[in-house]
Parts: sequence; structure tokens; C-alpha cells
Amino acid sequence: MAEALLAGAHPVRDRKPRNSPVARGVRSCIGGIWLCLLLALAFALPAHAGVANAPGANLEVSLVTYGPGDTYWERFGHDAIELRDSVSGEAYNFNYGVFDFDESGFLLNFARGRMHYLMDAAPTTQDEDWYVQAGRSVTRQRLDFTPKQASALRDFLLWNLRPENARYDYDYYVDNCTTRVRDALDRALGGVLKAQLSARPGGMTYRQQTARLMSAQPWLMLLLDLGLGPYADQPLNAWQESFLPGVLSNQLATATISGPQGAHPLVTAGELVSPNRLDTPPATAPDLRLPLALAGLVAAAILLLARRFWPTGFTVLAALYLVFAGLAGIGLLILWLLTTHHAAWANANLLLFNPLALALLPSAWRARRGLPASRLADATLLLQLFALLAAVLLHLLPGTVQQNQLWLLFALPVWLAMAAALRNTRGVTKG
Repeated sequence: MAEALLAGAHPVRDRKPRNSPVARGVRSCIGGIWLCLLLALAFALPAHAGVANAPGANLEVSLVTYGPGDTYWERFGHDAIELRDSVSGEAYNFNYGVFDFDESGFLLNFARGRMHYLMDAAPTTQDEDWYVQAGRSVTRQRLDFTPKQASALRDFLLWNLRPENARYDYDYYVDNCTTRVRDALDRALGGVLKAQLSARPGGMTYRQQTARLMSAQPWLMLLLDLGLGPYADQPLNAWQESFLPGVLSNQLATATISGPQGAHPLVTAGELVSPNRLDTPPATAPDLRLPLALAGLVAAAILLLARRFWPTGFTVLAALYLVFAGLAGIGLLILWLLTTHHAAWANANLLLFNPLALALLPSAWRARRGLPASRLADATLLLQLFALLAAVLLHLLPGTVQQNQLWLLFALPVWLAMAAALRNTRGVTKG
């Protein structure tokens, strides 16, 4: 009966919901209703055994990790804390990945970096069946919690599940569905996890992990890389890098805790509940410097050839690049000045792509008639070349954090070709 009270609809989590818009709005807070009913049942029927009122000695704690999915918001994977009553067999998964597309102002809040997520709970079988059907791997790691620690974790999760406590402000890297799981486990263990993981170096930066996991969608991967600033390139320790479900799972597998018999592994058993049936992300981030450098050189050569032999074509191609550079710059400025996406602040790519490019559009139009750039365009081009020089020098300075070599390698030849083409009026064949 307790299972029926705490169960209910499957949460939205890290995927596009399959149910109706009305149902999604209701289900975002229904976990708190189930909690109240479950607690009422626990007081009304003291003899009932279940997760909500089982003694700590009967509680089994596990980390459940779900592999990445196909959709872009599923690429980072997902996880949950499972609490199981060893006597009754009742088991629930607690996760922090619930969101609702139909929340009032969701898209605006998303754009501004003010995303609201929720905690939720569901029966283990119901929670895991969806991922099995979707072809995503499901891994369970049994954790060695003392009865006191297991009871403390259960009490905290039930408190956190209350409607007034379930909502939190989501951040991709420092406050997401995995860092909340990590922090809940660390809290119950008395800070042991943070102490150990903070002392270990991480394997990749935020940028590298993002590129690795998004590599199945190349255009989205490039867009995200363009928008990430120096924050995404800071060195990470293992605690910080555990913002990803897979990394947290791997780190817990090597964590230790102290006991009467001395230090021993935190993970006592691991189980692959369901294997992955989807394409897995690569182990390392793709190196895009050579492809972007070649793309920049090809684009520069095409611009110069078109300027000489096909002025109309040059006008079209130059206009497309200038619009891209200008709109990209506007987007980067908005991310920095008008949003809380701190991972995008102070982006050095603004020196390469900025709104000044839009001021050169009239010159691209004049080029089709063999006319030189205006004085305003000359000044704009000179300013852009200084910006390019600043970007190169900034990257070469000791202590530079942002790793934007691929965009430097792409933009430098294109801008140099653009400047030469807009200034050159000799040897042009009209077309």
C-alpha cells in the first residue's frame, strides 16, 4: 500500500516527457503529496515495514546510474539514489532531474540561465524500466552505509522531497541532478566523499566533457564550444568533475570509508542491471583544431577567388559570414551581460565574432560593383584586425585559461581574406 501512495506518474527528468501537458504540470509536485501520504501511513500503521519508517539497519543504499541517451538533453546521463527496505523489499529511487517544459516562463528562464528543477521519487522498477526500454544502460552500486548513516540519508531525502523543499535553481556544472545526489551522499557520510575527491585531480575540463558528450550532435557541440568562456577551461578536481553521472560512479568505485576493521571500499557490490544499446560517447573529447583550421583556409580561399572572378558570389558569401559573425557576437554579449550563464561570461571569442561585422555588410554589397570599402568600413576592418591581434596575444600570454584555438584557427584566415577582398578593387571580373 505504501508503494501505491509514493508511486504515481513517472517524472519528466532529463528527457522530453511522453505524457500530456496538463499531466506534466500536475506531476511536478505530486511527489510531495505522495510523501505526506506515506508519512501519514507510517504514523497510522506502526507495524508497516517500508522505506519511510524502516530502521536504518534494514535500509540498503545504492547509487543507480543511467547511461547517456540519444536526445541532446539526455547526453550527460542521469542518476538516482535508491533506498531499499531489505525486509519488505520496498525500493524507491530519489532523483533531482525533474523539469517541466510547460512551466510558466520556462523558455525565458532557460535563456536567462534561471532554470528551475525539482526532486522526485518513484518505485525503483518503474523508474528503471523506462531507461531499459529506451536502451540506456542501468548500473547499480551498493554503498556501505552504517544504519545511522542510512537513516540520516533517508530522513534528508524525505525532507528534501517535500513540496516546499523540492525545487532548486539548476546549474549545468555546479548544481545539477548529479551534484545533488553526490552532495546528499556526502552529507550522510559526514563529508568523507568531498574530502577524498577534492584531493584528486580531475581528468577533463568542463569544456572537454561537454564536447565529448555532445560529439554525436556536431553542430550543437560547436555551438556550445563557441559559447563557453574561460570558466569552462579551469582545471577540475575529481569532486568538481563528478557533476557527471558516469564520473561520479567511477569515483565512488575507488572511494574508501573508515570502519572498525579500518579503511574499506565504499562500494560493496556493483551490478549492471541493463546493458547499453545505444551509441556510447567517446572516451575523450574530439580535437577540432585541424578541421576548423582547414575550414577557415578553404573559406578564405573561396572568398578571395570569388572576389576576383565572381563579385556577386563574393557578396553573397561575405554577407553570410558577416551575418554569422555579427549575430554570434550579439549572442555572446547577451550571454555575458544579460544572463546568469556564468560559464559563458568574458568569452574571448567576442574578439573574433562581434556585432561590428554587421557594419561591413554595405561594403560587401558595394564589392559586387567593384567599389572599394567606405571610410567607415576601413575603420571597422582596422578595428577588427586589432581585435584579432589582441585575441592571438591574449591566447599566447602565460596563464591564459580559455582554450579557443579552434576558433582562432578558423577566424584568422577568414578575416584576413575578408579585409583583403573588401579593400581590393583591382583585377575584378564582374559577374
